[in-house]
Amino acid sequence: MEKTTKRQAQTGVVLAGTRIRDYRIGRGMRQAQLAKECGISPSYLNLIEHNRRKIGGALLVRIAEALEAEPAILSGGAETALTEAMDAAAGSHPRAGAERDRAEEFAGRFPGWARLVEAQYREARRLEQIVERLDDRLTHDPFLSASMHNVLSSVTAIRSSSAILANGEEIAPEWQARFHRNIYEDSQRLADATESLVSYLDADDEAGAAATLPQEEVEQWMVARGWQIAELESDPEHDINALVSEAEQLVTPAARSLARRFLQRYGDDVRALPGVSLRNALLTTDDPALLAQMLGVGLPQLFRRLVTLDETALADGTPYGLVACDGSGTLIFRKPLPGFDVPRYGAACPLWPLFAGLQRPMALIRENLIMSGRDDAAFRAEAFSEISHPNGYGGPAVVESWMLIKPLITRPDAALPVGTSCRVCAQSACPARREPSVFSD
Repeated sequence: MEKTTKRQAQTGVVLAGTRIRDYRIGRGMRQAQLAKECGISPSYLNLIEHNRRKIGGALLVRIAEALEAEPAILSGGAETALTEAMDAAAGSHPRAGAERDRAEEFAGRFPGWARLVEAQYREARRLEQIVERLDDRLTHDPFLSASMHNVLSSVTAIRSSSAILANGEEIAPEWQARFHRNIYEDSQRLADATESLVSYLDADDEAGAAATLPQEEVEQWMVARGWQIAELESDPEHDINALVSEAEQLVTPAARSLARRFLQRYGDDVRALPGVSLRNALLTTDDPALLAQMLGVGLPQLFRRLVTLDETALADGTPYGLVACDGSGTLIFRKPLPGFDVPRYGAACPLWPLFAGLQRPMALIRENLIMSGRDDAAFRAEAFSEISHPNGYGGPAVVESWMLIKPLITRPDAALPVGTSCRVCAQSACPARREPSVFSD
């Protein structure tokens, strides 16, 4: 069996008959016994095991039941969902020394244990994502920072007043009454601050993605709309004030102001590049540089229009993501993709082509990326930054950099490893690291 397994690993081809023979031998079952349980002759089973007869249908099911294996494992090859998950689990813990070339054999012989390994791996991925989100939130969330400051200030004030009352010295009645009043008022502030903080932390995922910044209110509004403003798509002259006033997610005046600015730019983009024209051009090519030249628009404008398309308008059915920053490197637009997380509060990975664009204005930067983390997902990123002078020649230059993100189905041979941010990136040898990661060894 060991020789057979090595030969299979070298050729990369594992036939159904070979698998059946390996699993039968592994269970200590004679060929005649298996043939009898399956209702076939030993000679016919011998031909199957030596890959001289094709197998499928009911006979494959009977053989799988007799071997206590899954039919898909016996016939489907190594690229099953279960073995892929097991291989990914082994890859995330290389020090364990798991025999990755024998994942299929393990899944076939012990499908229940294999499913357990897969379930534990999925759960570990989910918990890792929660840790990333909470660490980013606790480190950079302005609401949490202000709330903790209020709590600590109130506690300090109460301790100071109570220490004076408890030291046993004689205190004038009017001062004693003042200290009691201070303790009462500080206790009220402490209760209010802790109640607000607990309510915020206890919020579920959807509410707790509750916006604490104006930009987040606008982003949540766009998520609810699927990143598309249908009213402006059909009529770029539609009243944007009416759209803003109808948006329940836009609570603060600052968020409504940002939304108006966003909608103004959205309408300008639709006037320059209607959705019909973009969809027709995508039938010819999906290269952003060629599309921008063909349609006569700038790359940032094209990037913004591409992320408004739904999956049915794209040839491969995979949507685009988009990130933008201003000249300070602060993120001003975020449309993340599964596997490509974008920090809500802290600084992003300095290796993103988005920031390289700030160093090379008006140059198209294209890079294949591997996002460090759960699945090491692959993406193609295209960044472009442009300089504008909204106040004319004598005014300051305003720089914006935009990065279009597209998932890659197959992993490229060469790609740049990047992360979300230093706090939650496992690339310990990264030359651009600012601070240690919570996942460091």
